[in-house]
Amino acid sequence: MYTFTYLKCEMEMMTSMLSVTVSREMEDNVTYMSMEMEEGFTVFLQEEFGSCGKQSSASSELLIIRNRKLLSPAGSLKLRKTNHPPSISMLIYFTLSSISVLTIIPNVLLVIAIIHFRKLHSPTNFLLLSLAVSDFLVGFLISFQIMLMDGCWYLGDIMCAMYLFLDYVITSVSGGTMVLISVDRYVAVCNPLYYPSKVTAGKSKMCILLCWASAVVFHSLLLKNNLQNPGRYKSCYGECVVVVEYIGEILDLFFSFIGPITVIIVLYSRVFVVAVSQARSMRSRVAAVTLHGSVRVKAKKSEMKAAMILGVVVVVFFLCTCPYYCVALMAQDTGVSTSSVAFLLFYFNSTLNPLIYALFYPWFRKSVKIILTLQILKPGSCDTNLM
Repeated sequence: MYTFTYLKCEMEMMTSMLSVTVSREMEDNVTYMSMEMEEGFTVFLQEEFGSCGKQSSASSELLIIRNRKLLSPAGSLKLRKTNHPPSISMLIYFTLSSISVLTIIPNVLLVIAIIHFRKLHSPTNFLLLSLAVSDFLVGFLISFQIMLMDGCWYLGDIMCAMYLFLDYVITSVSGGTMVLISVDRYVAVCNPLYYPSKVTAGKSKMCILLCWASAVVFHSLLLKNNLQNPGRYKSCYGECVVVVEYIGEILDLFFSFIGPITVIIVLYSRVFVVAVSQARSMRSRVAAVTLHGSVRVKAKKSEMKAAMILGVVVVVFFLCTCPYYCVALMAQDTGVSTSSVAFLLFYFNSTLNPLIYALFYPWFRKSVKIILTLQILKPGSCDTNLM
């Protein structure tokens, strides 16, 4: 009994001395970062900065970590692995599957239509093509989430890094393309006489190329450490996580959300004012020639139609993106009812985009009919007049 107690005391003393020694050696090499997660859970992230004795600069000490349970294109939520009840899991599975299918199919049809039919090779339609490609990729990435319902990543560190990199890029491209569409509509409505000379197919393609290239370059720099050393920040097997400096996360937020939404609101507000003014001017001119009430009603309908379309564009974008960014900025997870719904709304924006920007055009419905009936395989179908 006494021998066991003596040995136990010696072991405790040796353990204490070893802990002090290890702590002193690690103190100069390791910086611990405590990041508070939902429900008071705290995880410690440790990273080695340089050689022994060197301290990291103040600008590189504050980092933001991303660990995505769902595809969250610009989020900073730290979501833990959760075990949902079977009914909730089936609901999430069905919802993700539906959004993925409803996102991929319409956007594929839009891409095929614009590429195949020569009559659709216009500056505006090329912008719709870029938007359709980015939305298709969103639907493609959602399909990965269906395989990851348990919250674990089994495809390796390189695939994790590429997956999140593509996630960042397509989010920025989608917002940037919406800005280009806003500029296109602004010039078309506010400067209709200069539109044919200022906005050409070549300039449209160049702007699209710059949009994609800038997104790739920006996020390559933003995720440089994560791309060079995939998996360096994960704390356990099956975790897919990236770490971004605080200033980088702020720049990404501005680049992907604040900047695009500000430009869109300003341009569409101006377009709305000009459209309403033109409708009223047309109504007054027609009233000076004829007093038929039907003409006034027609002008009024045109005014309301312009208000409705522009309202749908802005409101849908707000409804689909703002909830997600609010949850991401709060960096708090309040459960499926908040975070998951915000993520799903974000995805659903890519599902609605082809409906908002394409289904209003009669040529889209005609092209879909030709594609689905396989008439597109006939010789000379590319010259079909859809307008």
